[in-house]
Amino acid sequence: MTLSLTLYRLVTVGLRPLVSLYLSRRLALGKEEPARFRERFGQPSEQRVPGPLVWIHAASVGEATSMLALIDRLLEERPRLRVLVTTGTVTSARLLAERLPKARTCHQYVPLDRPAYVRRFLDHWRPDLGLWVESELWPNLISESHARGVPLLLLNGRMSERSFRGWQRLPKLAACLLASFDLCLAQDPVQAQRLAALGAPHVASVGDLKAAAPPLPVDKEALQRLRITVRGRPLWLAASTHAGEEDAAAEAHQILAPIRPDLLTIIAPRHPQRANEIVATLRARGLNVARRSRGETLCADTHIYLADTLGELGLFYRLTGIAFIGGSLRAHGGHNPLEAALLDCAILHGPDMSNCAAIAQALHDAGAARAVADARELGAAVAGLLDDPGQREARAAAAAAVAARHRAVLDAAMERLCPWLDPMAARVEPVSA
Repeated sequence: MTLSLTLYRLVTVGLRPLVSLYLSRRLALGKEEPARFRERFGQPSEQRVPGPLVWIHAASVGEATSMLALIDRLLEERPRLRVLVTTGTVTSARLLAERLPKARTCHQYVPLDRPAYVRRFLDHWRPDLGLWVESELWPNLISESHARGVPLLLLNGRMSERSFRGWQRLPKLAACLLASFDLCLAQDPVQAQRLAALGAPHVASVGDLKAAAPPLPVDKEALQRLRITVRGRPLWLAASTHAGEEDAAAEAHQILAPIRPDLLTIIAPRHPQRANEIVATLRARGLNVARRSRGETLCADTHIYLADTLGELGLFYRLTGIAFIGGSLRAHGGHNPLEAALLDCAILHGPDMSNCAAIAQALHDAGAARAVADARELGAAVAGLLDDPGQREARAAAAAAVAARHRAVLDAAMERLCPWLDPMAARVEPVSA
């Protein structure tokens, strides 16, 4: 154990009073689920069923969604296996409640990274294999798992330039944590180089597992009702937006409105719990807003339809055909553009797509996506696609072709996992589903 890891452990042991205050604050803000609050202290809310258990840790919605296709394959190809998924957000828990297979899987909130909570979690679940997703490295959880002999693999590994510089200031801690992983599968060669430079001993790249995710689901009846409601209106979608991006979408709407008075802009925020502040921002601009979560009527004079619900992004991609990908104007790294590419969308995004850099580049090379720097450029790009349906269709088709080319990444990842999955199947007795 390095000195920095020892110091981190001592600090997290001593911070118990602050941890309690932190969690209480999150609970008050609706960022924790009261009925499952104890899971954050490593106290399980479900029993561990006998048999081999693969534990997948994904920070939030994007990471969890990228694992759904992998989970389906694991369960299909290895009938003895069970899967535990941990995440840290209420939004991800609600999404997984809808989209995780009902048999042989369960979800728990990840324990806060204090030794006592981590040990309690591991004592109960006793995972046979840990698959960590993308970039969330919790030192106590990693080191304690490694000390117990749990094989750890990093999937879809990502290290932004900012995170890379930060970890370079703690080289011994970074090397210690990354050395705990038997294999790091990076999203692309750039991420692989960064992980190796920080000390990961076994690094490879098979592509971005976001590319393997199935198309987002849809309620077909809800889609048909909305199509009837908006029939004849020009419309577009700002998807997975963060603070500041709703304002940019509103400004783009107001730029276009004088020549398109029937324009409908749909905004689907990444965190629907921000809906009240978003509505206040939009109405301060003089815009008529209808909230989907409250069942407010989408009328002819509605300017903005706020899709402040969970699990319906697939509906709005299918409805609009023009999608701006959020998290990209305000330096959040962007969200998965292939979700839109799979659903017949021409794609727009801001300058920061570092979370999906290789995929974003592939979409640009194919002429499927366009980057915009601000609200004015966003408005101009939307106008161009609304004015020229042929251009929209060509870009959407190019995006679909890029998505199709990336589908093989799941096969490559599964092949890499076999050296750890095969021994698990060999050393246990079958268990019932």
